[in-house]
Amino acid sequence: MTLFNFNSKSNTNNWRIVNDVVMGGRSNGEFTINKNGNGLFKGYVSLENNGGFSMLQYTFDTKDVSRFSKTIIKLKGDGKTYQFRIKTNDSDYYSYIKPFTTNGEWQLIEIPFNTMHPAFRGRKLDAPNYPGKQVELIAFLIGNKKNEAFKLEIDKIILK
Repeated sequence: MTLFNFNSKSNTNNWRIVNDVVMGGRSNGEFTINKNGNGLFKGYVSLENNGGFSMLQYTFDTKDVSRFSKTIIKLKGDGKTYQFRIKTNDSDYYSYIKPFTTNGEWQLIEIPFNTMHPAFRGRKLDAPNYPGKQVELIAFLIGNKKNEAFKLEIDKIILK
């Protein structure tokens, strides 16, 4: 199942940026489709004013994912660590997260559902890992507890 396959004509209306400014921070992320037709999440994370994260979210109607076991993302990062996040319901207060590290080249990042732990505001919750039944939101977050520029180019996101 393809969750999103970027191209120059991609409709990105359901993609949005959430920066730490919602909590008084000063980080600045942005999202565009680049000249190669890929999604480009880039910006600067600032620790000023207790900030420290930028997130790109994609919301959609509920998808039954029970016949799949992992997410595969084709992307090119900047050598930094990011989190991939899933919410079973858009209204859930917590997300299931899995960190991954980029290497500056195109990569296929494979994230088995059962490796994604529940977390809220950076704290791991004492609850089971992602059950892989349904999904309404996916996200990419950078928040490495340091001031840094970032750039993540995304080609496609699929479930297997």
